[in-house]
Amino acid sequence: MTVPLRIDIISDVMCPWCIIGYRQLAQALEDTGVAHEIHWHPFELNPEMPAEGQNMREHIAEKYGSTPEQSEQSRQQMTKLGEDLGFTFNFAEDMRMHNTFNTHQLLHWAETQGRKHDLKMALFDAHFTHRRNLSDYNVLADVAGEIGLDRSEAAEVLADQRFAATVRELEGFWTQQGIRGVPAMVFNRKHLVTGAQGVENYTNVLRQLTGETV
Repeated sequence: MTVPLRIDIISDVMCPWCIIGYRQLAQALEDTGVAHEIHWHPFELNPEMPAEGQNMREHIAEKYGSTPEQSEQSRQQMTKLGEDLGFTFNFAEDMRMHNTFNTHQLLHWAETQGRKHDLKMALFDAHFTHRRNLSDYNVLADVAGEIGLDRSEAAEVLADQRFAATVRELEGFWTQQGIRGVPAMVFNRKHLVTGAQGVENYTNVLRQLTGETV
Protein backbone atom coordinates (compact mmCIF):
# COMPACT_ATOMS: atom_id res chain seq x y z
CA MET A 1 0.00 0.00 0.00
CA THR A 2 1.36 3.41 -1.01
CA VAL A 3 1.68 5.94 1.81
CA PRO A 4 0.15 9.25 0.68
CA LEU A 5 2.57 12.11 0.17
CA ARG A 6 2.08 14.60 2.98
CA ILE A 7 1.98 18.20 1.79
CA ASP A 8 1.88 21.00 4.36
CA ILE A 9 0.95 24.35 2.81
CA ILE A 10 1.60 27.53 4.78
CA SER A 11 -0.40 30.38 3.26
CA ASP A 12 -2.63 33.43 3.63
CA VAL A 13 -5.89 34.07 1.76
CA MET A 14 -4.68 37.62 0.98
CA CYS A 15 -1.81 36.14 -1.05
CA PRO A 16 -2.54 35.82 -4.79
CA TRP A 17 0.53 33.67 -5.34
CA CYS A 18 -0.80 31.23 -2.73
CA ILE A 19 -3.87 30.35 -4.78
CA ILE A 20 -1.81 30.34 -7.99
CA GLY A 21 0.77 28.04 -6.41
CA TYR A 22 -1.90 25.75 -5.01
CA ARG A 23 -3.68 25.51 -8.37
CA GLN A 24 -0.38 24.72 -10.07
CA LEU A 25 0.35 22.03 -7.50
CA ALA A 26 -3.18 20.63 -7.82
CA GLN A 27 -2.71 20.36 -11.59
CA ALA A 28 0.60 18.56 -11.11
CA LEU A 29 -1.01 16.19 -8.60
CA GLU A 30 -3.80 15.43 -11.05
CA ASP A 31 -1.36 14.91 -13.94
CA THR A 32 0.88 12.55 -11.96
CA GLY A 33 -1.83 10.77 -9.98
CA VAL A 34 0.29 10.93 -6.82
CA ALA A 35 -1.59 9.85 -3.69
CA HIS A 36 -1.44 12.76 -1.27
CA GLU A 37 -2.91 14.53 1.73
CA ILE A 38 -2.87 18.30 2.06
CA HIS A 39 -2.67 20.17 5.35
CA TRP A 40 -3.21 23.95 5.41
CA HIS A 41 -1.44 26.13 7.98
CA PRO A 42 -1.82 29.82 8.94
CA PHE A 43 0.46 32.68 8.00
CA GLU A 44 -0.36 36.39 8.18
CA LEU A 45 1.16 38.56 5.48
CA ASN A 46 0.08 41.68 7.36
CA PRO A 47 -0.42 40.99 11.06
CA GLU A 48 -0.28 44.71 11.83
CA MET A 49 -3.01 45.57 9.33
CA PRO A 50 -5.83 47.54 11.02
CA ALA A 51 -9.35 46.14 11.07
CA GLU A 52 -10.55 48.39 8.26
CA GLY A 53 -7.82 47.14 5.92
CA GLN A 54 -5.98 49.21 3.33
CA ASN A 55 -6.27 49.92 -0.37
CA MET A 56 -4.31 47.18 -2.12
CA ARG A 57 -2.32 49.43 -4.47
CA GLU A 58 -1.37 51.73 -1.60
CA HIS A 59 -0.35 48.75 0.48
CA ILE A 60 1.80 47.21 -2.26
CA ALA A 61 3.49 50.55 -2.93
CA GLU A 62 4.27 51.05 0.77
CA LYS A 63 5.42 47.50 1.45
CA TYR A 64 7.36 46.71 -1.72
CA GLY A 65 8.00 50.10 -3.29
CA SER A 66 6.13 49.10 -6.44
CA THR A 67 5.21 51.78 -8.95
CA PRO A 68 1.62 51.91 -10.30
CA GLU A 69 2.98 50.52 -13.59
CA GLN A 70 4.68 47.60 -11.86
CA SER A 71 1.54 46.92 -9.84
CA GLU A 72 -0.62 46.87 -12.97
CA GLN A 73 1.82 44.59 -14.77
CA SER A 74 1.80 42.21 -11.82
CA ARG A 75 -2.00 42.18 -11.73
CA GLN A 76 -2.14 41.37 -15.44
CA GLN A 77 0.36 38.55 -15.00
CA MET A 78 -1.56 37.05 -12.08
CA THR A 79 -4.88 37.39 -13.91
CA LYS A 80 -3.49 35.47 -16.90
CA LEU A 81 -1.99 32.77 -14.70
CA GLY A 82 -5.30 32.48 -12.87
CA GLU A 83 -7.23 32.11 -16.13
CA ASP A 84 -4.92 29.30 -17.22
CA LEU A 85 -5.57 27.52 -13.91
CA GLY A 86 -9.34 28.07 -13.80
CA PHE A 87 -9.27 30.81 -11.15
CA THR A 88 -10.68 34.31 -11.68
CA PHE A 89 -8.82 37.33 -10.35
CA ASN A 90 -11.10 40.36 -10.44
CA PHE A 91 -8.79 43.19 -9.44
CA ALA A 92 -10.16 46.73 -9.07
CA GLU A 93 -8.93 50.14 -7.94
CA ASP A 94 -10.86 49.96 -4.67
CA MET A 95 -9.69 46.43 -3.78
CA ARG A 96 -8.42 46.18 -0.21
CA MET A 97 -5.99 44.13 1.82
CA HIS A 98 -7.38 42.82 5.09
CA ASN A 99 -6.09 41.54 8.40
CA THR A 100 -6.56 37.76 8.26
CA PHE A 101 -6.24 36.69 11.89
CA ASN A 102 -9.99 36.07 12.03
CA THR A 103 -10.01 34.13 8.77
CA HIS A 104 -7.35 31.81 10.18
CA GLN A 105 -9.44 31.28 13.31
CA LEU A 106 -12.45 30.40 11.17
CA LEU A 107 -10.31 28.04 9.10
CA HIS A 108 -9.12 26.33 12.27
CA TRP A 109 -12.73 25.82 13.29
CA ALA A 110 -13.57 24.48 9.82
CA GLU A 111 -10.81 21.91 10.27
CA THR A 112 -12.70 20.52 13.27
CA GLN A 113 -15.64 20.08 10.86
CA GLY A 114 -13.50 18.38 8.21
CA ARG A 115 -14.03 21.35 5.84
CA LYS A 116 -10.85 23.41 6.10
CA HIS A 117 -9.83 22.93 2.47
CA ASP A 118 -13.31 23.84 1.22
CA LEU A 119 -13.41 27.01 3.30
CA LYS A 120 -9.89 27.97 2.23
CA MET A 121 -10.92 27.78 -1.43
CA ALA A 122 -14.13 29.71 -0.73
CA LEU A 123 -12.19 32.49 1.02
CA PHE A 124 -9.73 32.85 -1.87
CA ASP A 125 -12.72 33.11 -4.19
CA ALA A 126 -14.53 35.57 -1.91
CA HIS A 127 -11.52 37.89 -1.77
CA PHE A 128 -10.00 37.77 -5.24
CA THR A 129 -13.01 37.02 -7.44
CA HIS A 130 -15.86 38.74 -5.60
CA ARG A 131 -13.89 41.37 -3.61
CA ARG A 132 -15.84 40.68 -0.44
CA ASN A 133 -14.77 42.32 2.82
CA LEU A 134 -13.00 39.62 4.79
CA SER A 135 -12.52 42.08 7.66
CA ASP A 136 -16.25 41.80 8.33
CA TYR A 137 -17.36 39.06 10.74
CA ASN A 138 -20.71 38.81 8.94
CA VAL A 139 -19.06 38.24 5.59
CA LEU A 140 -16.81 35.53 7.02
CA ALA A 141 -19.76 33.81 8.64
CA ASP A 142 -21.70 34.10 5.37
CA VAL A 143 -18.89 32.42 3.41
CA ALA A 144 -18.84 29.57 5.93
CA GLY A 145 -22.62 29.21 5.68
CA GLU A 146 -22.52 29.22 1.89
CA ILE A 147 -20.39 26.06 1.81
CA GLY A 148 -22.72 24.28 4.23
CA LEU A 149 -21.08 25.02 7.57
CA ASP A 150 -23.19 26.24 10.49
CA ARG A 151 -23.30 30.01 10.01
CA SER A 152 -24.39 30.77 13.58
CA GLU A 153 -21.58 28.68 15.02
CA ALA A 154 -19.11 30.37 12.67
CA ALA A 155 -20.31 33.75 13.97
CA GLU A 156 -19.85 32.58 17.56
CA VAL A 157 -16.31 31.38 16.82
CA LEU A 158 -15.44 34.84 15.52
CA ALA A 159 -17.21 36.68 18.33
CA ASP A 160 -15.64 34.81 21.22
CA GLN A 161 -12.21 34.33 19.58
CA ARG A 162 -12.00 30.84 21.06
CA PHE A 163 -9.21 29.77 18.71
CA ALA A 164 -7.13 32.96 18.93
CA ALA A 165 -4.40 31.52 21.15
CA THR A 166 -4.22 28.30 19.14
CA VAL A 167 -3.84 30.16 15.84
CA ARG A 168 -1.13 32.42 17.31
CA GLU A 169 0.73 29.31 18.44
CA LEU A 170 0.45 27.68 15.00
CA GLU A 171 1.62 30.85 13.27
CA GLY A 172 4.54 31.04 15.66
CA PHE A 173 5.54 27.45 14.95
CA TRP A 174 5.97 28.12 11.24
CA THR A 175 7.83 31.41 11.68
CA GLN A 176 10.16 29.57 14.07
CA GLN A 177 10.79 27.08 11.26
CA GLY A 178 12.07 30.00 9.19
CA ILE A 179 8.98 30.62 7.06
CA ARG A 180 9.05 34.31 6.11
CA GLY A 181 6.97 34.30 2.93
CA VAL A 182 4.19 32.31 1.34
CA PRO A 183 3.21 30.07 -0.30
CA ALA A 184 5.55 27.64 1.43
CA MET A 185 5.02 23.94 0.81
CA VAL A 186 6.66 21.21 2.84
CA PHE A 187 6.66 17.75 1.29
CA ASN A 188 6.92 14.73 3.61
CA ARG A 189 7.85 17.07 6.48
CA LYS A 190 11.35 17.71 5.09
CA HIS A 191 11.40 19.17 1.55
CA LEU A 192 10.55 22.89 1.42
CA VAL A 193 9.41 24.54 -1.82
CA THR A 194 8.60 28.26 -1.73
CA GLY A 195 6.71 30.46 -4.15
CA ALA A 196 4.44 29.51 -7.04
CA GLN A 197 6.78 27.25 -8.99
CA GLY A 198 4.64 26.33 -12.00
CA VAL A 199 2.99 23.06 -12.98
CA GLU A 200 6.11 21.64 -14.61
CA ASN A 201 8.34 22.27 -11.62
CA TYR A 202 5.79 20.85 -9.18
CA THR A 203 5.46 17.80 -11.43
CA ASN A 204 9.22 17.29 -11.29
CA VAL A 205 9.20 17.66 -7.49
CA LEU A 206 6.41 15.09 -7.16
CA ARG A 207 8.18 12.60 -9.42
CA GLN A 208 11.44 12.97 -7.51
CA LEU A 209 9.72 12.53 -4.15
CA THR A 210 7.64 9.54 -5.18
CA GLY A 211 10.75 8.00 -6.65
CA GLU A 212 12.34 8.36 -3.21
CA THR A 213 9.42 6.89 -1.33
CA VAL A 214 8.41 4.00 -3.60
